Parts: sequence; C-alpha cells; structure tokens
Amino acid sequence: MSKWRDVKHNKVQNKTNELKTKSLKSDLTSLPSRFKAFLTDAFLITTPITYIVMYLILGGGTAFAENRVLGWSLILGVSAFIIVFFWYVKSQTPGMKAYGMKIVNSLTKQRVSFFQVFIRYFATLFAIISFFLLFVPYFNKDKKTFQDIISNTTIINEK
Repeated sequence: MSKWRDVKHNKVQNKTNELKTKSLKSDLTSLPSRFKAFLTDAFLITTPITYIVMYLILGGGTAFAENRVLGWSLILGVSAFIIVFFWYVKSQTPGMKAYGMKIVNSLTKQRVSFFQVFIRYFATLFAIISFFLLFVPYFNKDKKTFQDIISNTTIINEK
C-alpha cells in the first residue's frame, strides 16, 4: 500500500523516465567523433572551395592576398551554402555521415528547421573565431557546444 502512495505522490521516480534519460545520454555523440567529422568536412568541402577561389576565380595566391576580403567572402559564402544545405536537407554533412551522426532539434529530437541550421552555422564560425568558446562543452554536463546551445540543436548517433 505504501508503494502505491509513494508513486501517487511522486516520491518514486518512474523507471521509464530513467530509461529515457539514459538512452538519450547514450545517443549523444562524443566530442572526439564530432571533431573528426568537422575535420573531414573541412577537407571535403572547405579545402576544394578554397583552391577553386584562390586559383580559378582570383587567379593565384598574390591576387588572393591583395583581395582577402573578397576571397574569404566567397569561400565562406559558398561553404555556408553547402553546409547549411546538407544540414537542412540530409541532417548531416559528409563527415557526419562517415562517423554515423546526425543533427536534430534538442527538444523534439526531430528534424531541425532552416532557422536553426542558419543560426548554428554562424554560431560555429563565431565559436571558431573566438577561441575560448571552443571549451564550452567541457564546462556543462551535457557536453553541448556553443553552437548547440545557441541554435537549440544536438548531434546524436544515427540509428
């Protein structure tokens, strides 16, 4: 009888809630895997764009050095378009696919919106530029990065 009373007055946690939180924690991707996926994307997406802009569009390294603002604007603009496209349409970039990850909404664990993806890309750039924001995951228990917190997204292991 007392067991029923404890459950009724929420003194005992439901075991299904405990299982849900444990499974959600196990679905989260580790930071080293995320970093590997980021490096893979850098080499598969950003590096070829950099070479195309430097040598085919601007005509060489000296022209790129003279027009750095134009060069970096083109590089970041094209790579932003490609990465945002992959995140929004496929929920993963090629690097994330290689390591079995996908990006989802933190609350619903469903597909992310275009606005979330757009905010996430620019929050990622901001975190990379302001070096100290890269250490945010080491100070919170969920290991969420700055861009995860700002855009309300999570990277999980693909099932």
